[in-house]
Amino acid sequence: MSAPTTPAPGPAAAPAVPAPTPGAADGSRRRRGPRAWLGALPLFVFAGLCFGLPLGAVLYGAVTTTDPVSGAVAATGENITTTLQGPYLTSLVSSVELSALTALIGTVLGMLVAQAVVTSRGGALRESVLTASGVLANFGGIPLAFAFVATLGISGVVTQLTHLEAAGWNLYSFTGLCVIYLYFLVPLMVLVSVPALDGLRPQWREAAQNAGATSWQFWRHVGLPVLAPTLLGGFVLLFGSAFAAYATAAALVGGSVPLVTLKIADALSGNVQVGQENVALALSLDMIVIAGLVMAVYLPLQRRSTRWLH
Repeated sequence: MSAPTTPAPGPAAAPAVPAPTPGAADGSRRRRGPRAWLGALPLFVFAGLCFGLPLGAVLYGAVTTTDPVSGAVAATGENITTTLQGPYLTSLVSSVELSALTALIGTVLGMLVAQAVVTSRGGALRESVLTASGVLANFGGIPLAFAFVATLGISGVVTQLTHLEAAGWNLYSFTGLCVIYLYFLVPLMVLVSVPALDGLRPQWREAAQNAGATSWQFWRHVGLPVLAPTLLGGFVLLFGSAFAAYATAAALVGGSVPLVTLKIADALSGNVQVGQENVALALSLDMIVIAGLVMAVYLPLQRRSTRWLH
C-alpha cells in the first residue's frame, strides 16, 4: 500500500480586516474640518485687519460724499466719474504705461543677468551679484532720487563728463523715470529668476543636443515654456512695484510727469483743490481695479503654463 499523500502547505491565510464602519471616515473628516479652520483663523484675522479694513475704507470713501456744512454723508458715483476724466485719467494712463514698459524691460534684462549668473562657474560672482541685487532691489525713495540727480541730473557728474544734455537727455522726464525704476526692478527680477533657472535640469539640454536641437530650439520648446510661470510672475511683481512707487517720482519729477500716486498725494494734501479726499480714495480704488485686472490675466496664463511642469 502506498503511503497517504500529505497536501502541500498553502499560503497562510491573511488575518481578517474588519470592514470600515460606514460613516466613520466622514465623521473623522467632520471632526478635522473645524480644527483646520481654527488653525487658519490667525491668517484670516491678519488678512482682514491689514487688507479688509483698508479696502473697505477705500471703497466706502470712493462712493460717498460728505456735505461740508451739515456733515451728512450721501452715496454718489461722482468721485469715480471724476477720476476717469481730465488730468486724473491722464495720470492713470501714464502710470500704466510707465509700469508696463519698465516691467517688460526689467523682466527681459533681469532674466538675462540671472542666466549669466547661473551659467558662470565663479561662485564669488554669483554671491556678489545676488547680494548686490538684494540691496539694490530695496534701494528707493528720496536717496535713490538724490543719487541719480548727482550722477545723471543736469549738473550730474556723468552728464557733464559725457555731455548727455547735447543728446537730449533729461532725467526729469518719462524716460528718466524709466531708467530710475529699472535700477531697482532689474535686481528684483534677478532674485526671482535665479531659483527658476537653477531648476532647469542639465539633462534636458543634453537630451536636446543629442536629438540635434539647436540652442534656440531648446529655449523655444523647453526652456521658455518651463520658465513661463516665473516670467509671468516676475512681470506682475515688477508691474506692481512700479505702479505703486511714489517717493522717488515725487522727489524727482514732482508734477511734471502725471502719475496716479502723485495725484492721490495732491488730492489728500489739498495742493490743487481742497476737499478732494474722496477723489483720492476713488483713485486708490482705480489702482486696485487695475491691479486686479492684471492678476486676472496672469492667473489663467500661469495655470496654463504650469502644465509643462507636470
